[in-house]
Amino acid sequence: MSEIKELTAANFNESTSTGTWLVDFWATWCGPCRMQGRIIDENLEALNNAGLQVGKVNVDDQTGLAMRFKVLSIPTLLIIKNGQLVKQFVGVQQLGTLLEAAK
Repeated sequence: MSEIKELTAANFNESTSTGTWLVDFWATWCGPCRMQGRIIDENLEALNNAGLQVGKVNVDDQTGLAMRFKVLSIPTLLIIKNGQLVKQFVGVQQLGTLLEAAK
C-alpha cells in the first residue's frame, strides 16, 4: 500500500507530473478537513487500487500552492493527471465521489 505524500512547493510539480493524483488541501485547525482526512486515510488502499496516488498540502505552510490553485475554502481536493488539473472539489467528499473522479 502506498503512503500519503506531503506535497510542498519544492516537490509538487515533480511529484504530480506523472500518474493520477488526489491532492487534499487542508489545515490542522479545520474540522471538515479532519473528516476528509479520515475518509482518505481509512480508504487509502481503495484509492490506490483505483489508480490514485494521494498527496496532502497544508495550506498554512504552503500558501503559494493554495494561491496557485485558487484554494479559497478547505478542504479542497484536486484530481491531477500527468501534471494537469482535471477536477476540483470543495468541501468534504465521500469515497464514491473520489473513486469516480479517478476514472
